[in-house]
Amino acid sequence: MVITKSRLVLGATAVTLSTIAVTGLGIHSPRGQALFKESPKELVDEVWQIVYRHYVDGTFNQVDWQAVRKEYLSKSYSNQEEAYKSIREMLKRLEDPYTRFMDPEEFKNMQVDTSGELTGVGITISQDEKTKQLIVIAPIEDTPAFKTGILAKDIITKIDGKSTKGMDTNEAVSLIRGEIGTKVKLTILRDGQERVFEITRARIEIHPVKFSEKQTPAGKLGYIRLNQFSANAGKEMRDAIKKLEAKTVSGYILDLRGNPGGLLFSSVEIAGMWLDKGVIVSTINRQGDKDKEIARGRALTTKPLVVLVDKGSASASEILSGALQDNKRATIVGTQTFGKGLVQSVRPLDDGSGLAVTIAKYHTPSGKDINKHGIDPDVVVDLTEAQREELWLKEREKLATLEDPQYAKAVEILGRRARDNSQNTGSN
Repeated sequence: MVITKSRLVLGATAVTLSTIAVTGLGIHSPRGQALFKESPKELVDEVWQIVYRHYVDGTFNQVDWQAVRKEYLSKSYSNQEEAYKSIREMLKRLEDPYTRFMDPEEFKNMQVDTSGELTGVGITISQDEKTKQLIVIAPIEDTPAFKTGILAKDIITKIDGKSTKGMDTNEAVSLIRGEIGTKVKLTILRDGQERVFEITRARIEIHPVKFSEKQTPAGKLGYIRLNQFSANAGKEMRDAIKKLEAKTVSGYILDLRGNPGGLLFSSVEIAGMWLDKGVIVSTINRQGDKDKEIARGRALTTKPLVVLVDKGSASASEILSGALQDNKRATIVGTQTFGKGLVQSVRPLDDGSGLAVTIAKYHTPSGKDINKHGIDPDVVVDLTEAQREELWLKEREKLATLEDPQYAKAVEILGRRARDNSQNTGSN
């Protein structure tokens, strides 16, 4: 399997509620609407064929996929909406919320804008595989949803008063997105209680990497916050490490808390900046063929590293933290991560619509399948809901300070490592 910038994604396990989703780069079909208008069945069959050839499970989750084709191609279609409805019904047979059809407008809206500018509310959602509830993976930092108080693992029960029961992510996106300056009300279930959040849609400029030099009891440390694995995340990460290396920091804290994932190639690229050698990730297709991404000896630093994670760290965040953990390059601190271990391919269709299809699963270097489980931290530092709300929403100035328990633990670990190194050096 070749990992390309335009095809393979981890964020396709989710939908970002803006004018894009964290899924792939701009993918455009050179063909227009003419073919579809001549034969709607062509589109239905095209979707069926893609799933038939590439879906990760050769049993199609115990569905007779041949019989499905016969059923849906025997129907008559008089307009595109009828065909779109049938395609969605057909894909639901797989019971895989991450394999999904997008009409032309939805497909256009989910493509990554390489400028990093979005329009929307700024949350990443998914559909729980068991309960089918719409769940927030994470709000994107400093966006309207984030500032309003939406948190990872929140369950969206209503959108502008409409129940989300039975609603898929595409329908949710169409209801939540809208014009800049307009408002949307989300009813959220959190800890057994419903809350209503009114969010104003806005234009969002995202810089995935923020960094600073920190004076701590453990010495001078480099702090890097990675918000998502977008197309420009690798470049910004490289610049951050180089600038902090020039300041001669003694160690690093990489903060992946609330990072919902993104592009697969970006996670591999960034892992290679911290790892000089070793496997980064293995992807396994339905034939069981395994392809490994390996560090190429291009690490930018070998200094001690602690990675912060939480339940909002998903997909590409889990690949990066899993690679650093299994290769014993970093200590992982925080709480169990989200648990998204699937890879999607995003494909344009003949009429301008698109299909995200699950084509592989991934394992960490040691062979762990983290889907539905996540990464277990080396050092667990849990926060109560009250602590999380205070830290991430009410008193943001405490984040990445010694009043932030997870950050404080990272500083403690790096300080202990520095003392151990000093003692070892002194005894030689």
